[in-house]
Amino acid sequence: MSPRFLPLLFFGMTGIVCLAIENPKTVIANDDWKVASESGGVTIYSRPHAGSKLRDFKAIGQIDAPSRIVRGVIADFEAYPTFMPYTAECRLIKREEDSIVTYQRLSPKILNDRDYTLRVRWTSRPGGGGLIYSNTWEPANELGPSEKPGVLRVKICQGGWLLEPDGAGKTRATYSIYTDSGGVIPSFLANKVSEIGIGRLFGAIRKQVTNPKYDTPES
Repeated sequence: MSPRFLPLLFFGMTGIVCLAIENPKTVIANDDWKVASESGGVTIYSRPHAGSKLRDFKAIGQIDAPSRIVRGVIADFEAYPTFMPYTAECRLIKREEDSIVTYQRLSPKILNDRDYTLRVRWTSRPGGGGLIYSNTWEPANELGPSEKPGVLRVKICQGGWLLEPDGAGKTRATYSIYTDSGGVIPSFLANKVSEIGIGRLFGAIRKQVTNPKYDTPES
């Protein structure tokens, strides 16, 4: 299992963990997207990232739940250890006026643990059929715990979600990510495993939205 694959799984993350963006172009500047794969109703795009052999990724797929419920799942970071793969710890560091800061540790069993602290910002605005939710996240390791022996600190992790109503009880979800959680692995393999990780991320969220605890009034 690639160490670079792991952050993709819980950002729903970041929902905080490494969580969606109001406009994916705020994370990635150019428009050279190409389809990398299509599976399970999720289309994954990639493009070169300047100065890196690792690639930017964007995924678009439908989730069978209203946008407010999908947002609730992604923002439920304290529950990540129960449904996001490899998430061993996820907790709030501080709550600010326009953002929250969270710490997360991943435990992939056969590799050293990875950890990082993120600042996550959520916004919402009216849209046809309900609210449009978005978030962005970026590293904020200086605000979290110090590095620990045996745990590799992730220092590059940027991304976001855009959640748009897409018909009755459905959401068009757009996920964007650029990350490097370290470790020695060929870049072509890291990029391929990232595609697999994104598909599993959508799968975890699609399953979690069926939990009735997220069916709360829209706000």
